[in-house]
Amino acid sequence: MILVTGATGNVGADLVRILVAAGRPVRALVRTLPSTRTDGGEHGSEHSHGHGVQPGVEHVLGDLNEPASLAPALDGVTGVFLLPGYHDMAGVLDEARRAGVERVVQLSGGSAGSGDLSNAVTRYMVRTEQAVYDSGLPWTVLRPSAFMSNALRWLPQLRAGDTVRLPFAGVRAATVDPYDIAAVAAAALLDDGDEHGRTGGHQGRIYHPTGGESLLPAEQVRVLAEVLGRDLRFEAQPDDEARAEMSRTMPPEYVDAFFDFYVKGTLDESIIRPDVQVVTGRPPRTFRAWAEAHRAAFQA
Repeated sequence: MILVTGATGNVGADLVRILVAAGRPVRALVRTLPSTRTDGGEHGSEHSHGHGVQPGVEHVLGDLNEPASLAPALDGVTGVFLLPGYHDMAGVLDEARRAGVERVVQLSGGSAGSGDLSNAVTRYMVRTEQAVYDSGLPWTVLRPSAFMSNALRWLPQLRAGDTVRLPFAGVRAATVDPYDIAAVAAAALLDDGDEHGRTGGHQGRIYHPTGGESLLPAEQVRVLAEVLGRDLRFEAQPDDEARAEMSRTMPPEYVDAFFDFYVKGTLDESIIRPDVQVVTGRPPRTFRAWAEAHRAAFQA
């Protein structure tokens, strides 16, 4: 049995589908039980992010902020996919170890490698990873680049008109399809080894899933325009306006963290890495392919 936390999120939902397709029993950790729909979600594709019941998946209640609540979810589990950033990750991992979990795949972030504890985002990634390293459990850590699915945040602007106004206009990123992150996670979780007990080498590895192309925000908007058949126009959002907008929905220390990454340039997500190809045996998906798979979400 494999437990997937964040099972209705970008990576988790795709991971659940991959594991089910591989014929593995899957338990999805949720805070509220889903509805009884079984159509695969609102977008109706392998990349959809529906929150309904998925055939072959056991949904169980639990809260990563309350490690003791995880005991029923962890019963009989051999592998766990974990989200980062919860306040007692050590407690979560203690529960996993007591339950007999044999491997953990930990989602993290690209900035964790810097070790810069003055940056709020980096700090929780670093502390999450340290808890995994200290747990004594076999682990694989994923440090992906920015998600292609972040483009779904443009929906309010796209509903209002044809202008997409975005911050950090000069920052390139090798954005990654969450499906590719999930595929790397699945490879690590499903690595049962050969008849001699040899694994594929995922244990103790840090992977950096990225896309295969490095695009500016304007280039992403241009691709989306072609996919949607719309005459979209990109506008660069000034830093002061972006900071004010982000501050309305985000704590100040996190706003500062993103400006540290993308204005000061402490995080370079433009680097194209081979990890998706190496682990899954196929190239990472392009932003165009992601946009085409999610065309219905943008047209809704």
